[in-house]
Amino acid sequence: NRVDEVVVFHPLAEDQIRGIAKIQVEMLGKRLKEQDMKLELDESAMERLAKVGYDPVYGARPLKRAIQRMIENPLAQRLLNGDFVSGDTILAKVDGDQLVFTRK
Repeated sequence: NRVDEVVVFHPLAEDQIRGIAKIQVEMLGKRLKEQDMKLELDESAMERLAKVGYDPVYGARPLKRAIQRMIENPLAQRLLNGDFVSGDTILAKVDGDQLVFTRK
């Protein structure tokens, strides 16, 4: 075996992590759109998500799990409980150290 080339990976910057988080949340938003719902995260929620989903060693890899734990799972529970219905715009914002969901 031989090394053909060396590829250097630089750590992701905060704005890059936020960009990745935005893309992931938009994908979730597309799934909600199928149920005629809309998801919006305020600035504090996006900041919190990016902070929790970033690890200096693993980069943005933990972001997917953070989105599942902080948004998808709690939101799914609320949807199953009937808290949000077709036509709703769901707003996520930070309250303490958690995201809370309200009807906009």
